[in-house]
Amino acid sequence: MPPPDAETEAFAQQRPRLLRLAYRMLGSSAEAEDILQEAWIRWQGAERAAVQNTPAFLTRVVTRLCLDQLGSARARRESYVGSWLPEPLYEPEFEEMRADEITLTLMLALERLSPLERAAFLLHDVFDVPLPDVAAALGRDPAAARQRAARARAHVKEARPRYSVAPAEGERIAAAFFRASSTGDVETLRGLLAEGVVLQADGGGKVNAFRNPILGLDRALRLFAGLARKLQDKPAEFIRACRIDGLPGYVSRERDGVLQTTALAIEEGRIAAIYITRNPEKLRQVAAALAATPPAGPLS
Repeated sequence: MPPPDAETEAFAQQRPRLLRLAYRMLGSSAEAEDILQEAWIRWQGAERAAVQNTPAFLTRVVTRLCLDQLGSARARRESYVGSWLPEPLYEPEFEEMRADEITLTLMLALERLSPLERAAFLLHDVFDVPLPDVAAALGRDPAAARQRAARARAHVKEARPRYSVAPAEGERIAAAFFRASSTGDVETLRGLLAEGVVLQADGGGKVNAFRNPILGLDRALRLFAGLARKLQDKPAEFIRACRIDGLPGYVSRERDGVLQTTALAIEEGRIAAIYITRNPEKLRQVAAALAATPPAGPLS
């Protein structure tokens, strides 16, 4: 096989960073891959003499493609059935996507920003793109780009991780939560969950899921106790502990046979938020990764 040409090599070197940027903009790895395919086509057709800085050029192309895509993506989310969650990044298979250290909680905060604010924040604060290049990617002057980045920074400040959870501690809490929630062990759950816990489940209308967020400890306890009573003859299967978009969690096969990921935001030793993804369209890469590696075995 002949060695790659200079154009292919230059794009390949930037591809991991561009893929992370597109995913953080769109919340979908499938859509991010589509963006990179289009960026590759544009890179092939670019006038080389006009490209003085390859990383800056490709960043600008991907950012503008994502901004165009966000309009239709947001329209689709307005008609989305139930809660919308970003496509889960199942680690370590997708570890290269985690270099920016953004968590699922912060991804949800980014959803509340305008497309330009989101792009400005990601480029400047996360990907360390110089402000003049941010401005060029947004098609705005540097002062306007700086203002959008500052506004976005203020909006997502509360979603920044405030507590560091050691991997072993996160895995312990995730395993305990799986056992307690599967069996309806209310007393154990009461010790694991924060008073203001929030539960979101994304089924996308494809499978059963809670359409509205479950807010507060009492409602969460009643929910898990009721599910355990209703489906006690169909035990859930713990497949593997893992990190999901930077949060402790696990993959499981639930009582109804549906594959799901569960990510836990943990603050001061308690579970403050539970993010459950059940939409099979968002779990294709997780299913493929599991098929390529043997399960971790039953939960001890």
